[in-house]
Amino acid sequence: MIDVTRMNGTVLTINSDLIETVEEIPDTVITLTNGKKIIVKESRQEVKNLVKLFKKDIFCNN
Repeated sequence: MIDVTRMNGTVLTINSDLIETVEEIPDTVITLTNGKKIIVKESRQEVKNLVKLFKKDIFCNN
């Protein structure tokens, strides 16, 4: 799970396994596997880094 910030400033926790795409058009839009789209303040690269850190934490801290 990763925390992202909606454009109105509220923090949202999403399941990173459900992320299908992350686009910057120009705002960052996360599309989930169920088709839901979430516009966030974080950049595409920041979202990518959050997912990588989460996966690293899961798989390397056993």
